[in-house]
Amino acid sequence: MKLFPMVAACLLAGPVGVASAAERPPPGASSCAGCHAEGAAMGAIDGRPEAEIAAALAAYRSGTRPDSVMGRIAKGFSEAESQAIAAYLARQGQP
Repeated sequence: MKLFPMVAACLLAGPVGVASAAERPPPGASSCAGCHAEGAAMGAIDGRPEAEIAAALAAYRSGTRPDSVMGRIAKGFSEAESQAIAAYLARQGQP
């Protein structure tokens, strides 16, 4: 099954983008880097608006924005965790 290695890579990847050395990513933020780092297949999300990222995670979590990979990943985060991830990613510079 091709999906498992991709999800595992997303979950094991390091922090997204050019994170400040002083700021530690919130739990779960590192799961985004495998697919959303600069040059990655799904495109970078660093520096995108916090509200946009939070809304996308909420939509994936609720199933209103269906996606087999993101749906599974987003359902692993609470709303507060998703908001923290969105805020962190929004503070990162665009690649």
